[in-house]
Amino acid sequence: PIDLERLRTLINTSLRLEDPREPVGYGDAVQLIGNTTPIKELRKQIAKVARSQAPIYVSGESGSGKEVVARLIHANGPRASGPFVPVNCGAIPAELMESEFFGHVKGSFTGAHEEEKGLFEAAQDGTLFLDEVADLPLAMQVKLLGAIQEKSVRKVGSNQEVPVDVRILSATHKDLKREMEQNRFRSDLYYRLNVIEIHVPSLRERKADIPLLTAHTLRQLAQEWQLPVPTLRDDAAQALS
Repeated sequence: PIDLERLRTLINTSLRLEDPREPVGYGDAVQLIGNTTPIKELRKQIAKVARSQAPIYVSGESGSGKEVVARLIHANGPRASGPFVPVNCGAIPAELMESEFFGHVKGSFTGAHEEEKGLFEAAQDGTLFLDEVADLPLAMQVKLLGAIQEKSVRKVGSNQEVPVDVRILSATHKDLKREMEQNRFRSDLYYRLNVIEIHVPSLRERKADIPLLTAHTLRQLAQEWQLPVPTLRDDAAQALS
C-alpha cells in the first residue's frame, strides 16, 4: 500500500528538480578543478545522480576528493536547501557510536545530562555523508542497516521510534567489495549503500590537471595571506607532474 506521506515527499522532491546542468559548487572552496576527460565524466555523473534519491557510494583513494563529490551531489539535488552532515565513521569511539548516530535521552548513560539529537536527525530533509564507512564495527553496521531500512531511529534509552528522511551518501578508501567478501562488512548493508557507485579518479589518472590545481591552490593561499598571486615556473610545474 502507498504511504501517502512518502508519496507527498517524493512528488515535492521531483517538483524541485531543475533541468540537468553543469554541477554548481560551494563557491571557491568546494569545486572540481580540472579539464581532463576523467573529471569531465565525473561532472556528468554528479549532475545525473544528484537528481536521484538513491544512496550513492563514492569510491576512490585517500585525498582524491570524495567529500567534494558528495557535497556537489547534495548541492545539485532537490535536498540542497537541507543540511549536509558529514561524519568520519573511523573517528567515533565504538562506545559512543550509537549515541552519535541516533541520539540519546536524558539519563540514558553516565554523562547524558540532556536529550541529544543524533546525526540522522541532524540531517533531516538533507544528506548524511558516511565517510570511511568501512571502519564501522559489525554491531553498528546492523543498527545502521535497520535505520536505513525502516527510515527511523531509536535514541539510546528510548522506546520510541523517530522517523527520519535523509539521503545516504557513503565513501571509503578501502575496497568495500573485498571487505564484504572477507566478512568485515555486511553484504546486506553493502547493497543498501552501493545502489549507485561513483569512482573519483586519483591524481595520477589526471596529471594534466596539476597546473590548474596548483594555480587554484596558490590563489587561495595568496588570498588568505593577502599577497599577490604567484605564478609557477614551467620547470616547477613539470617537477610536480
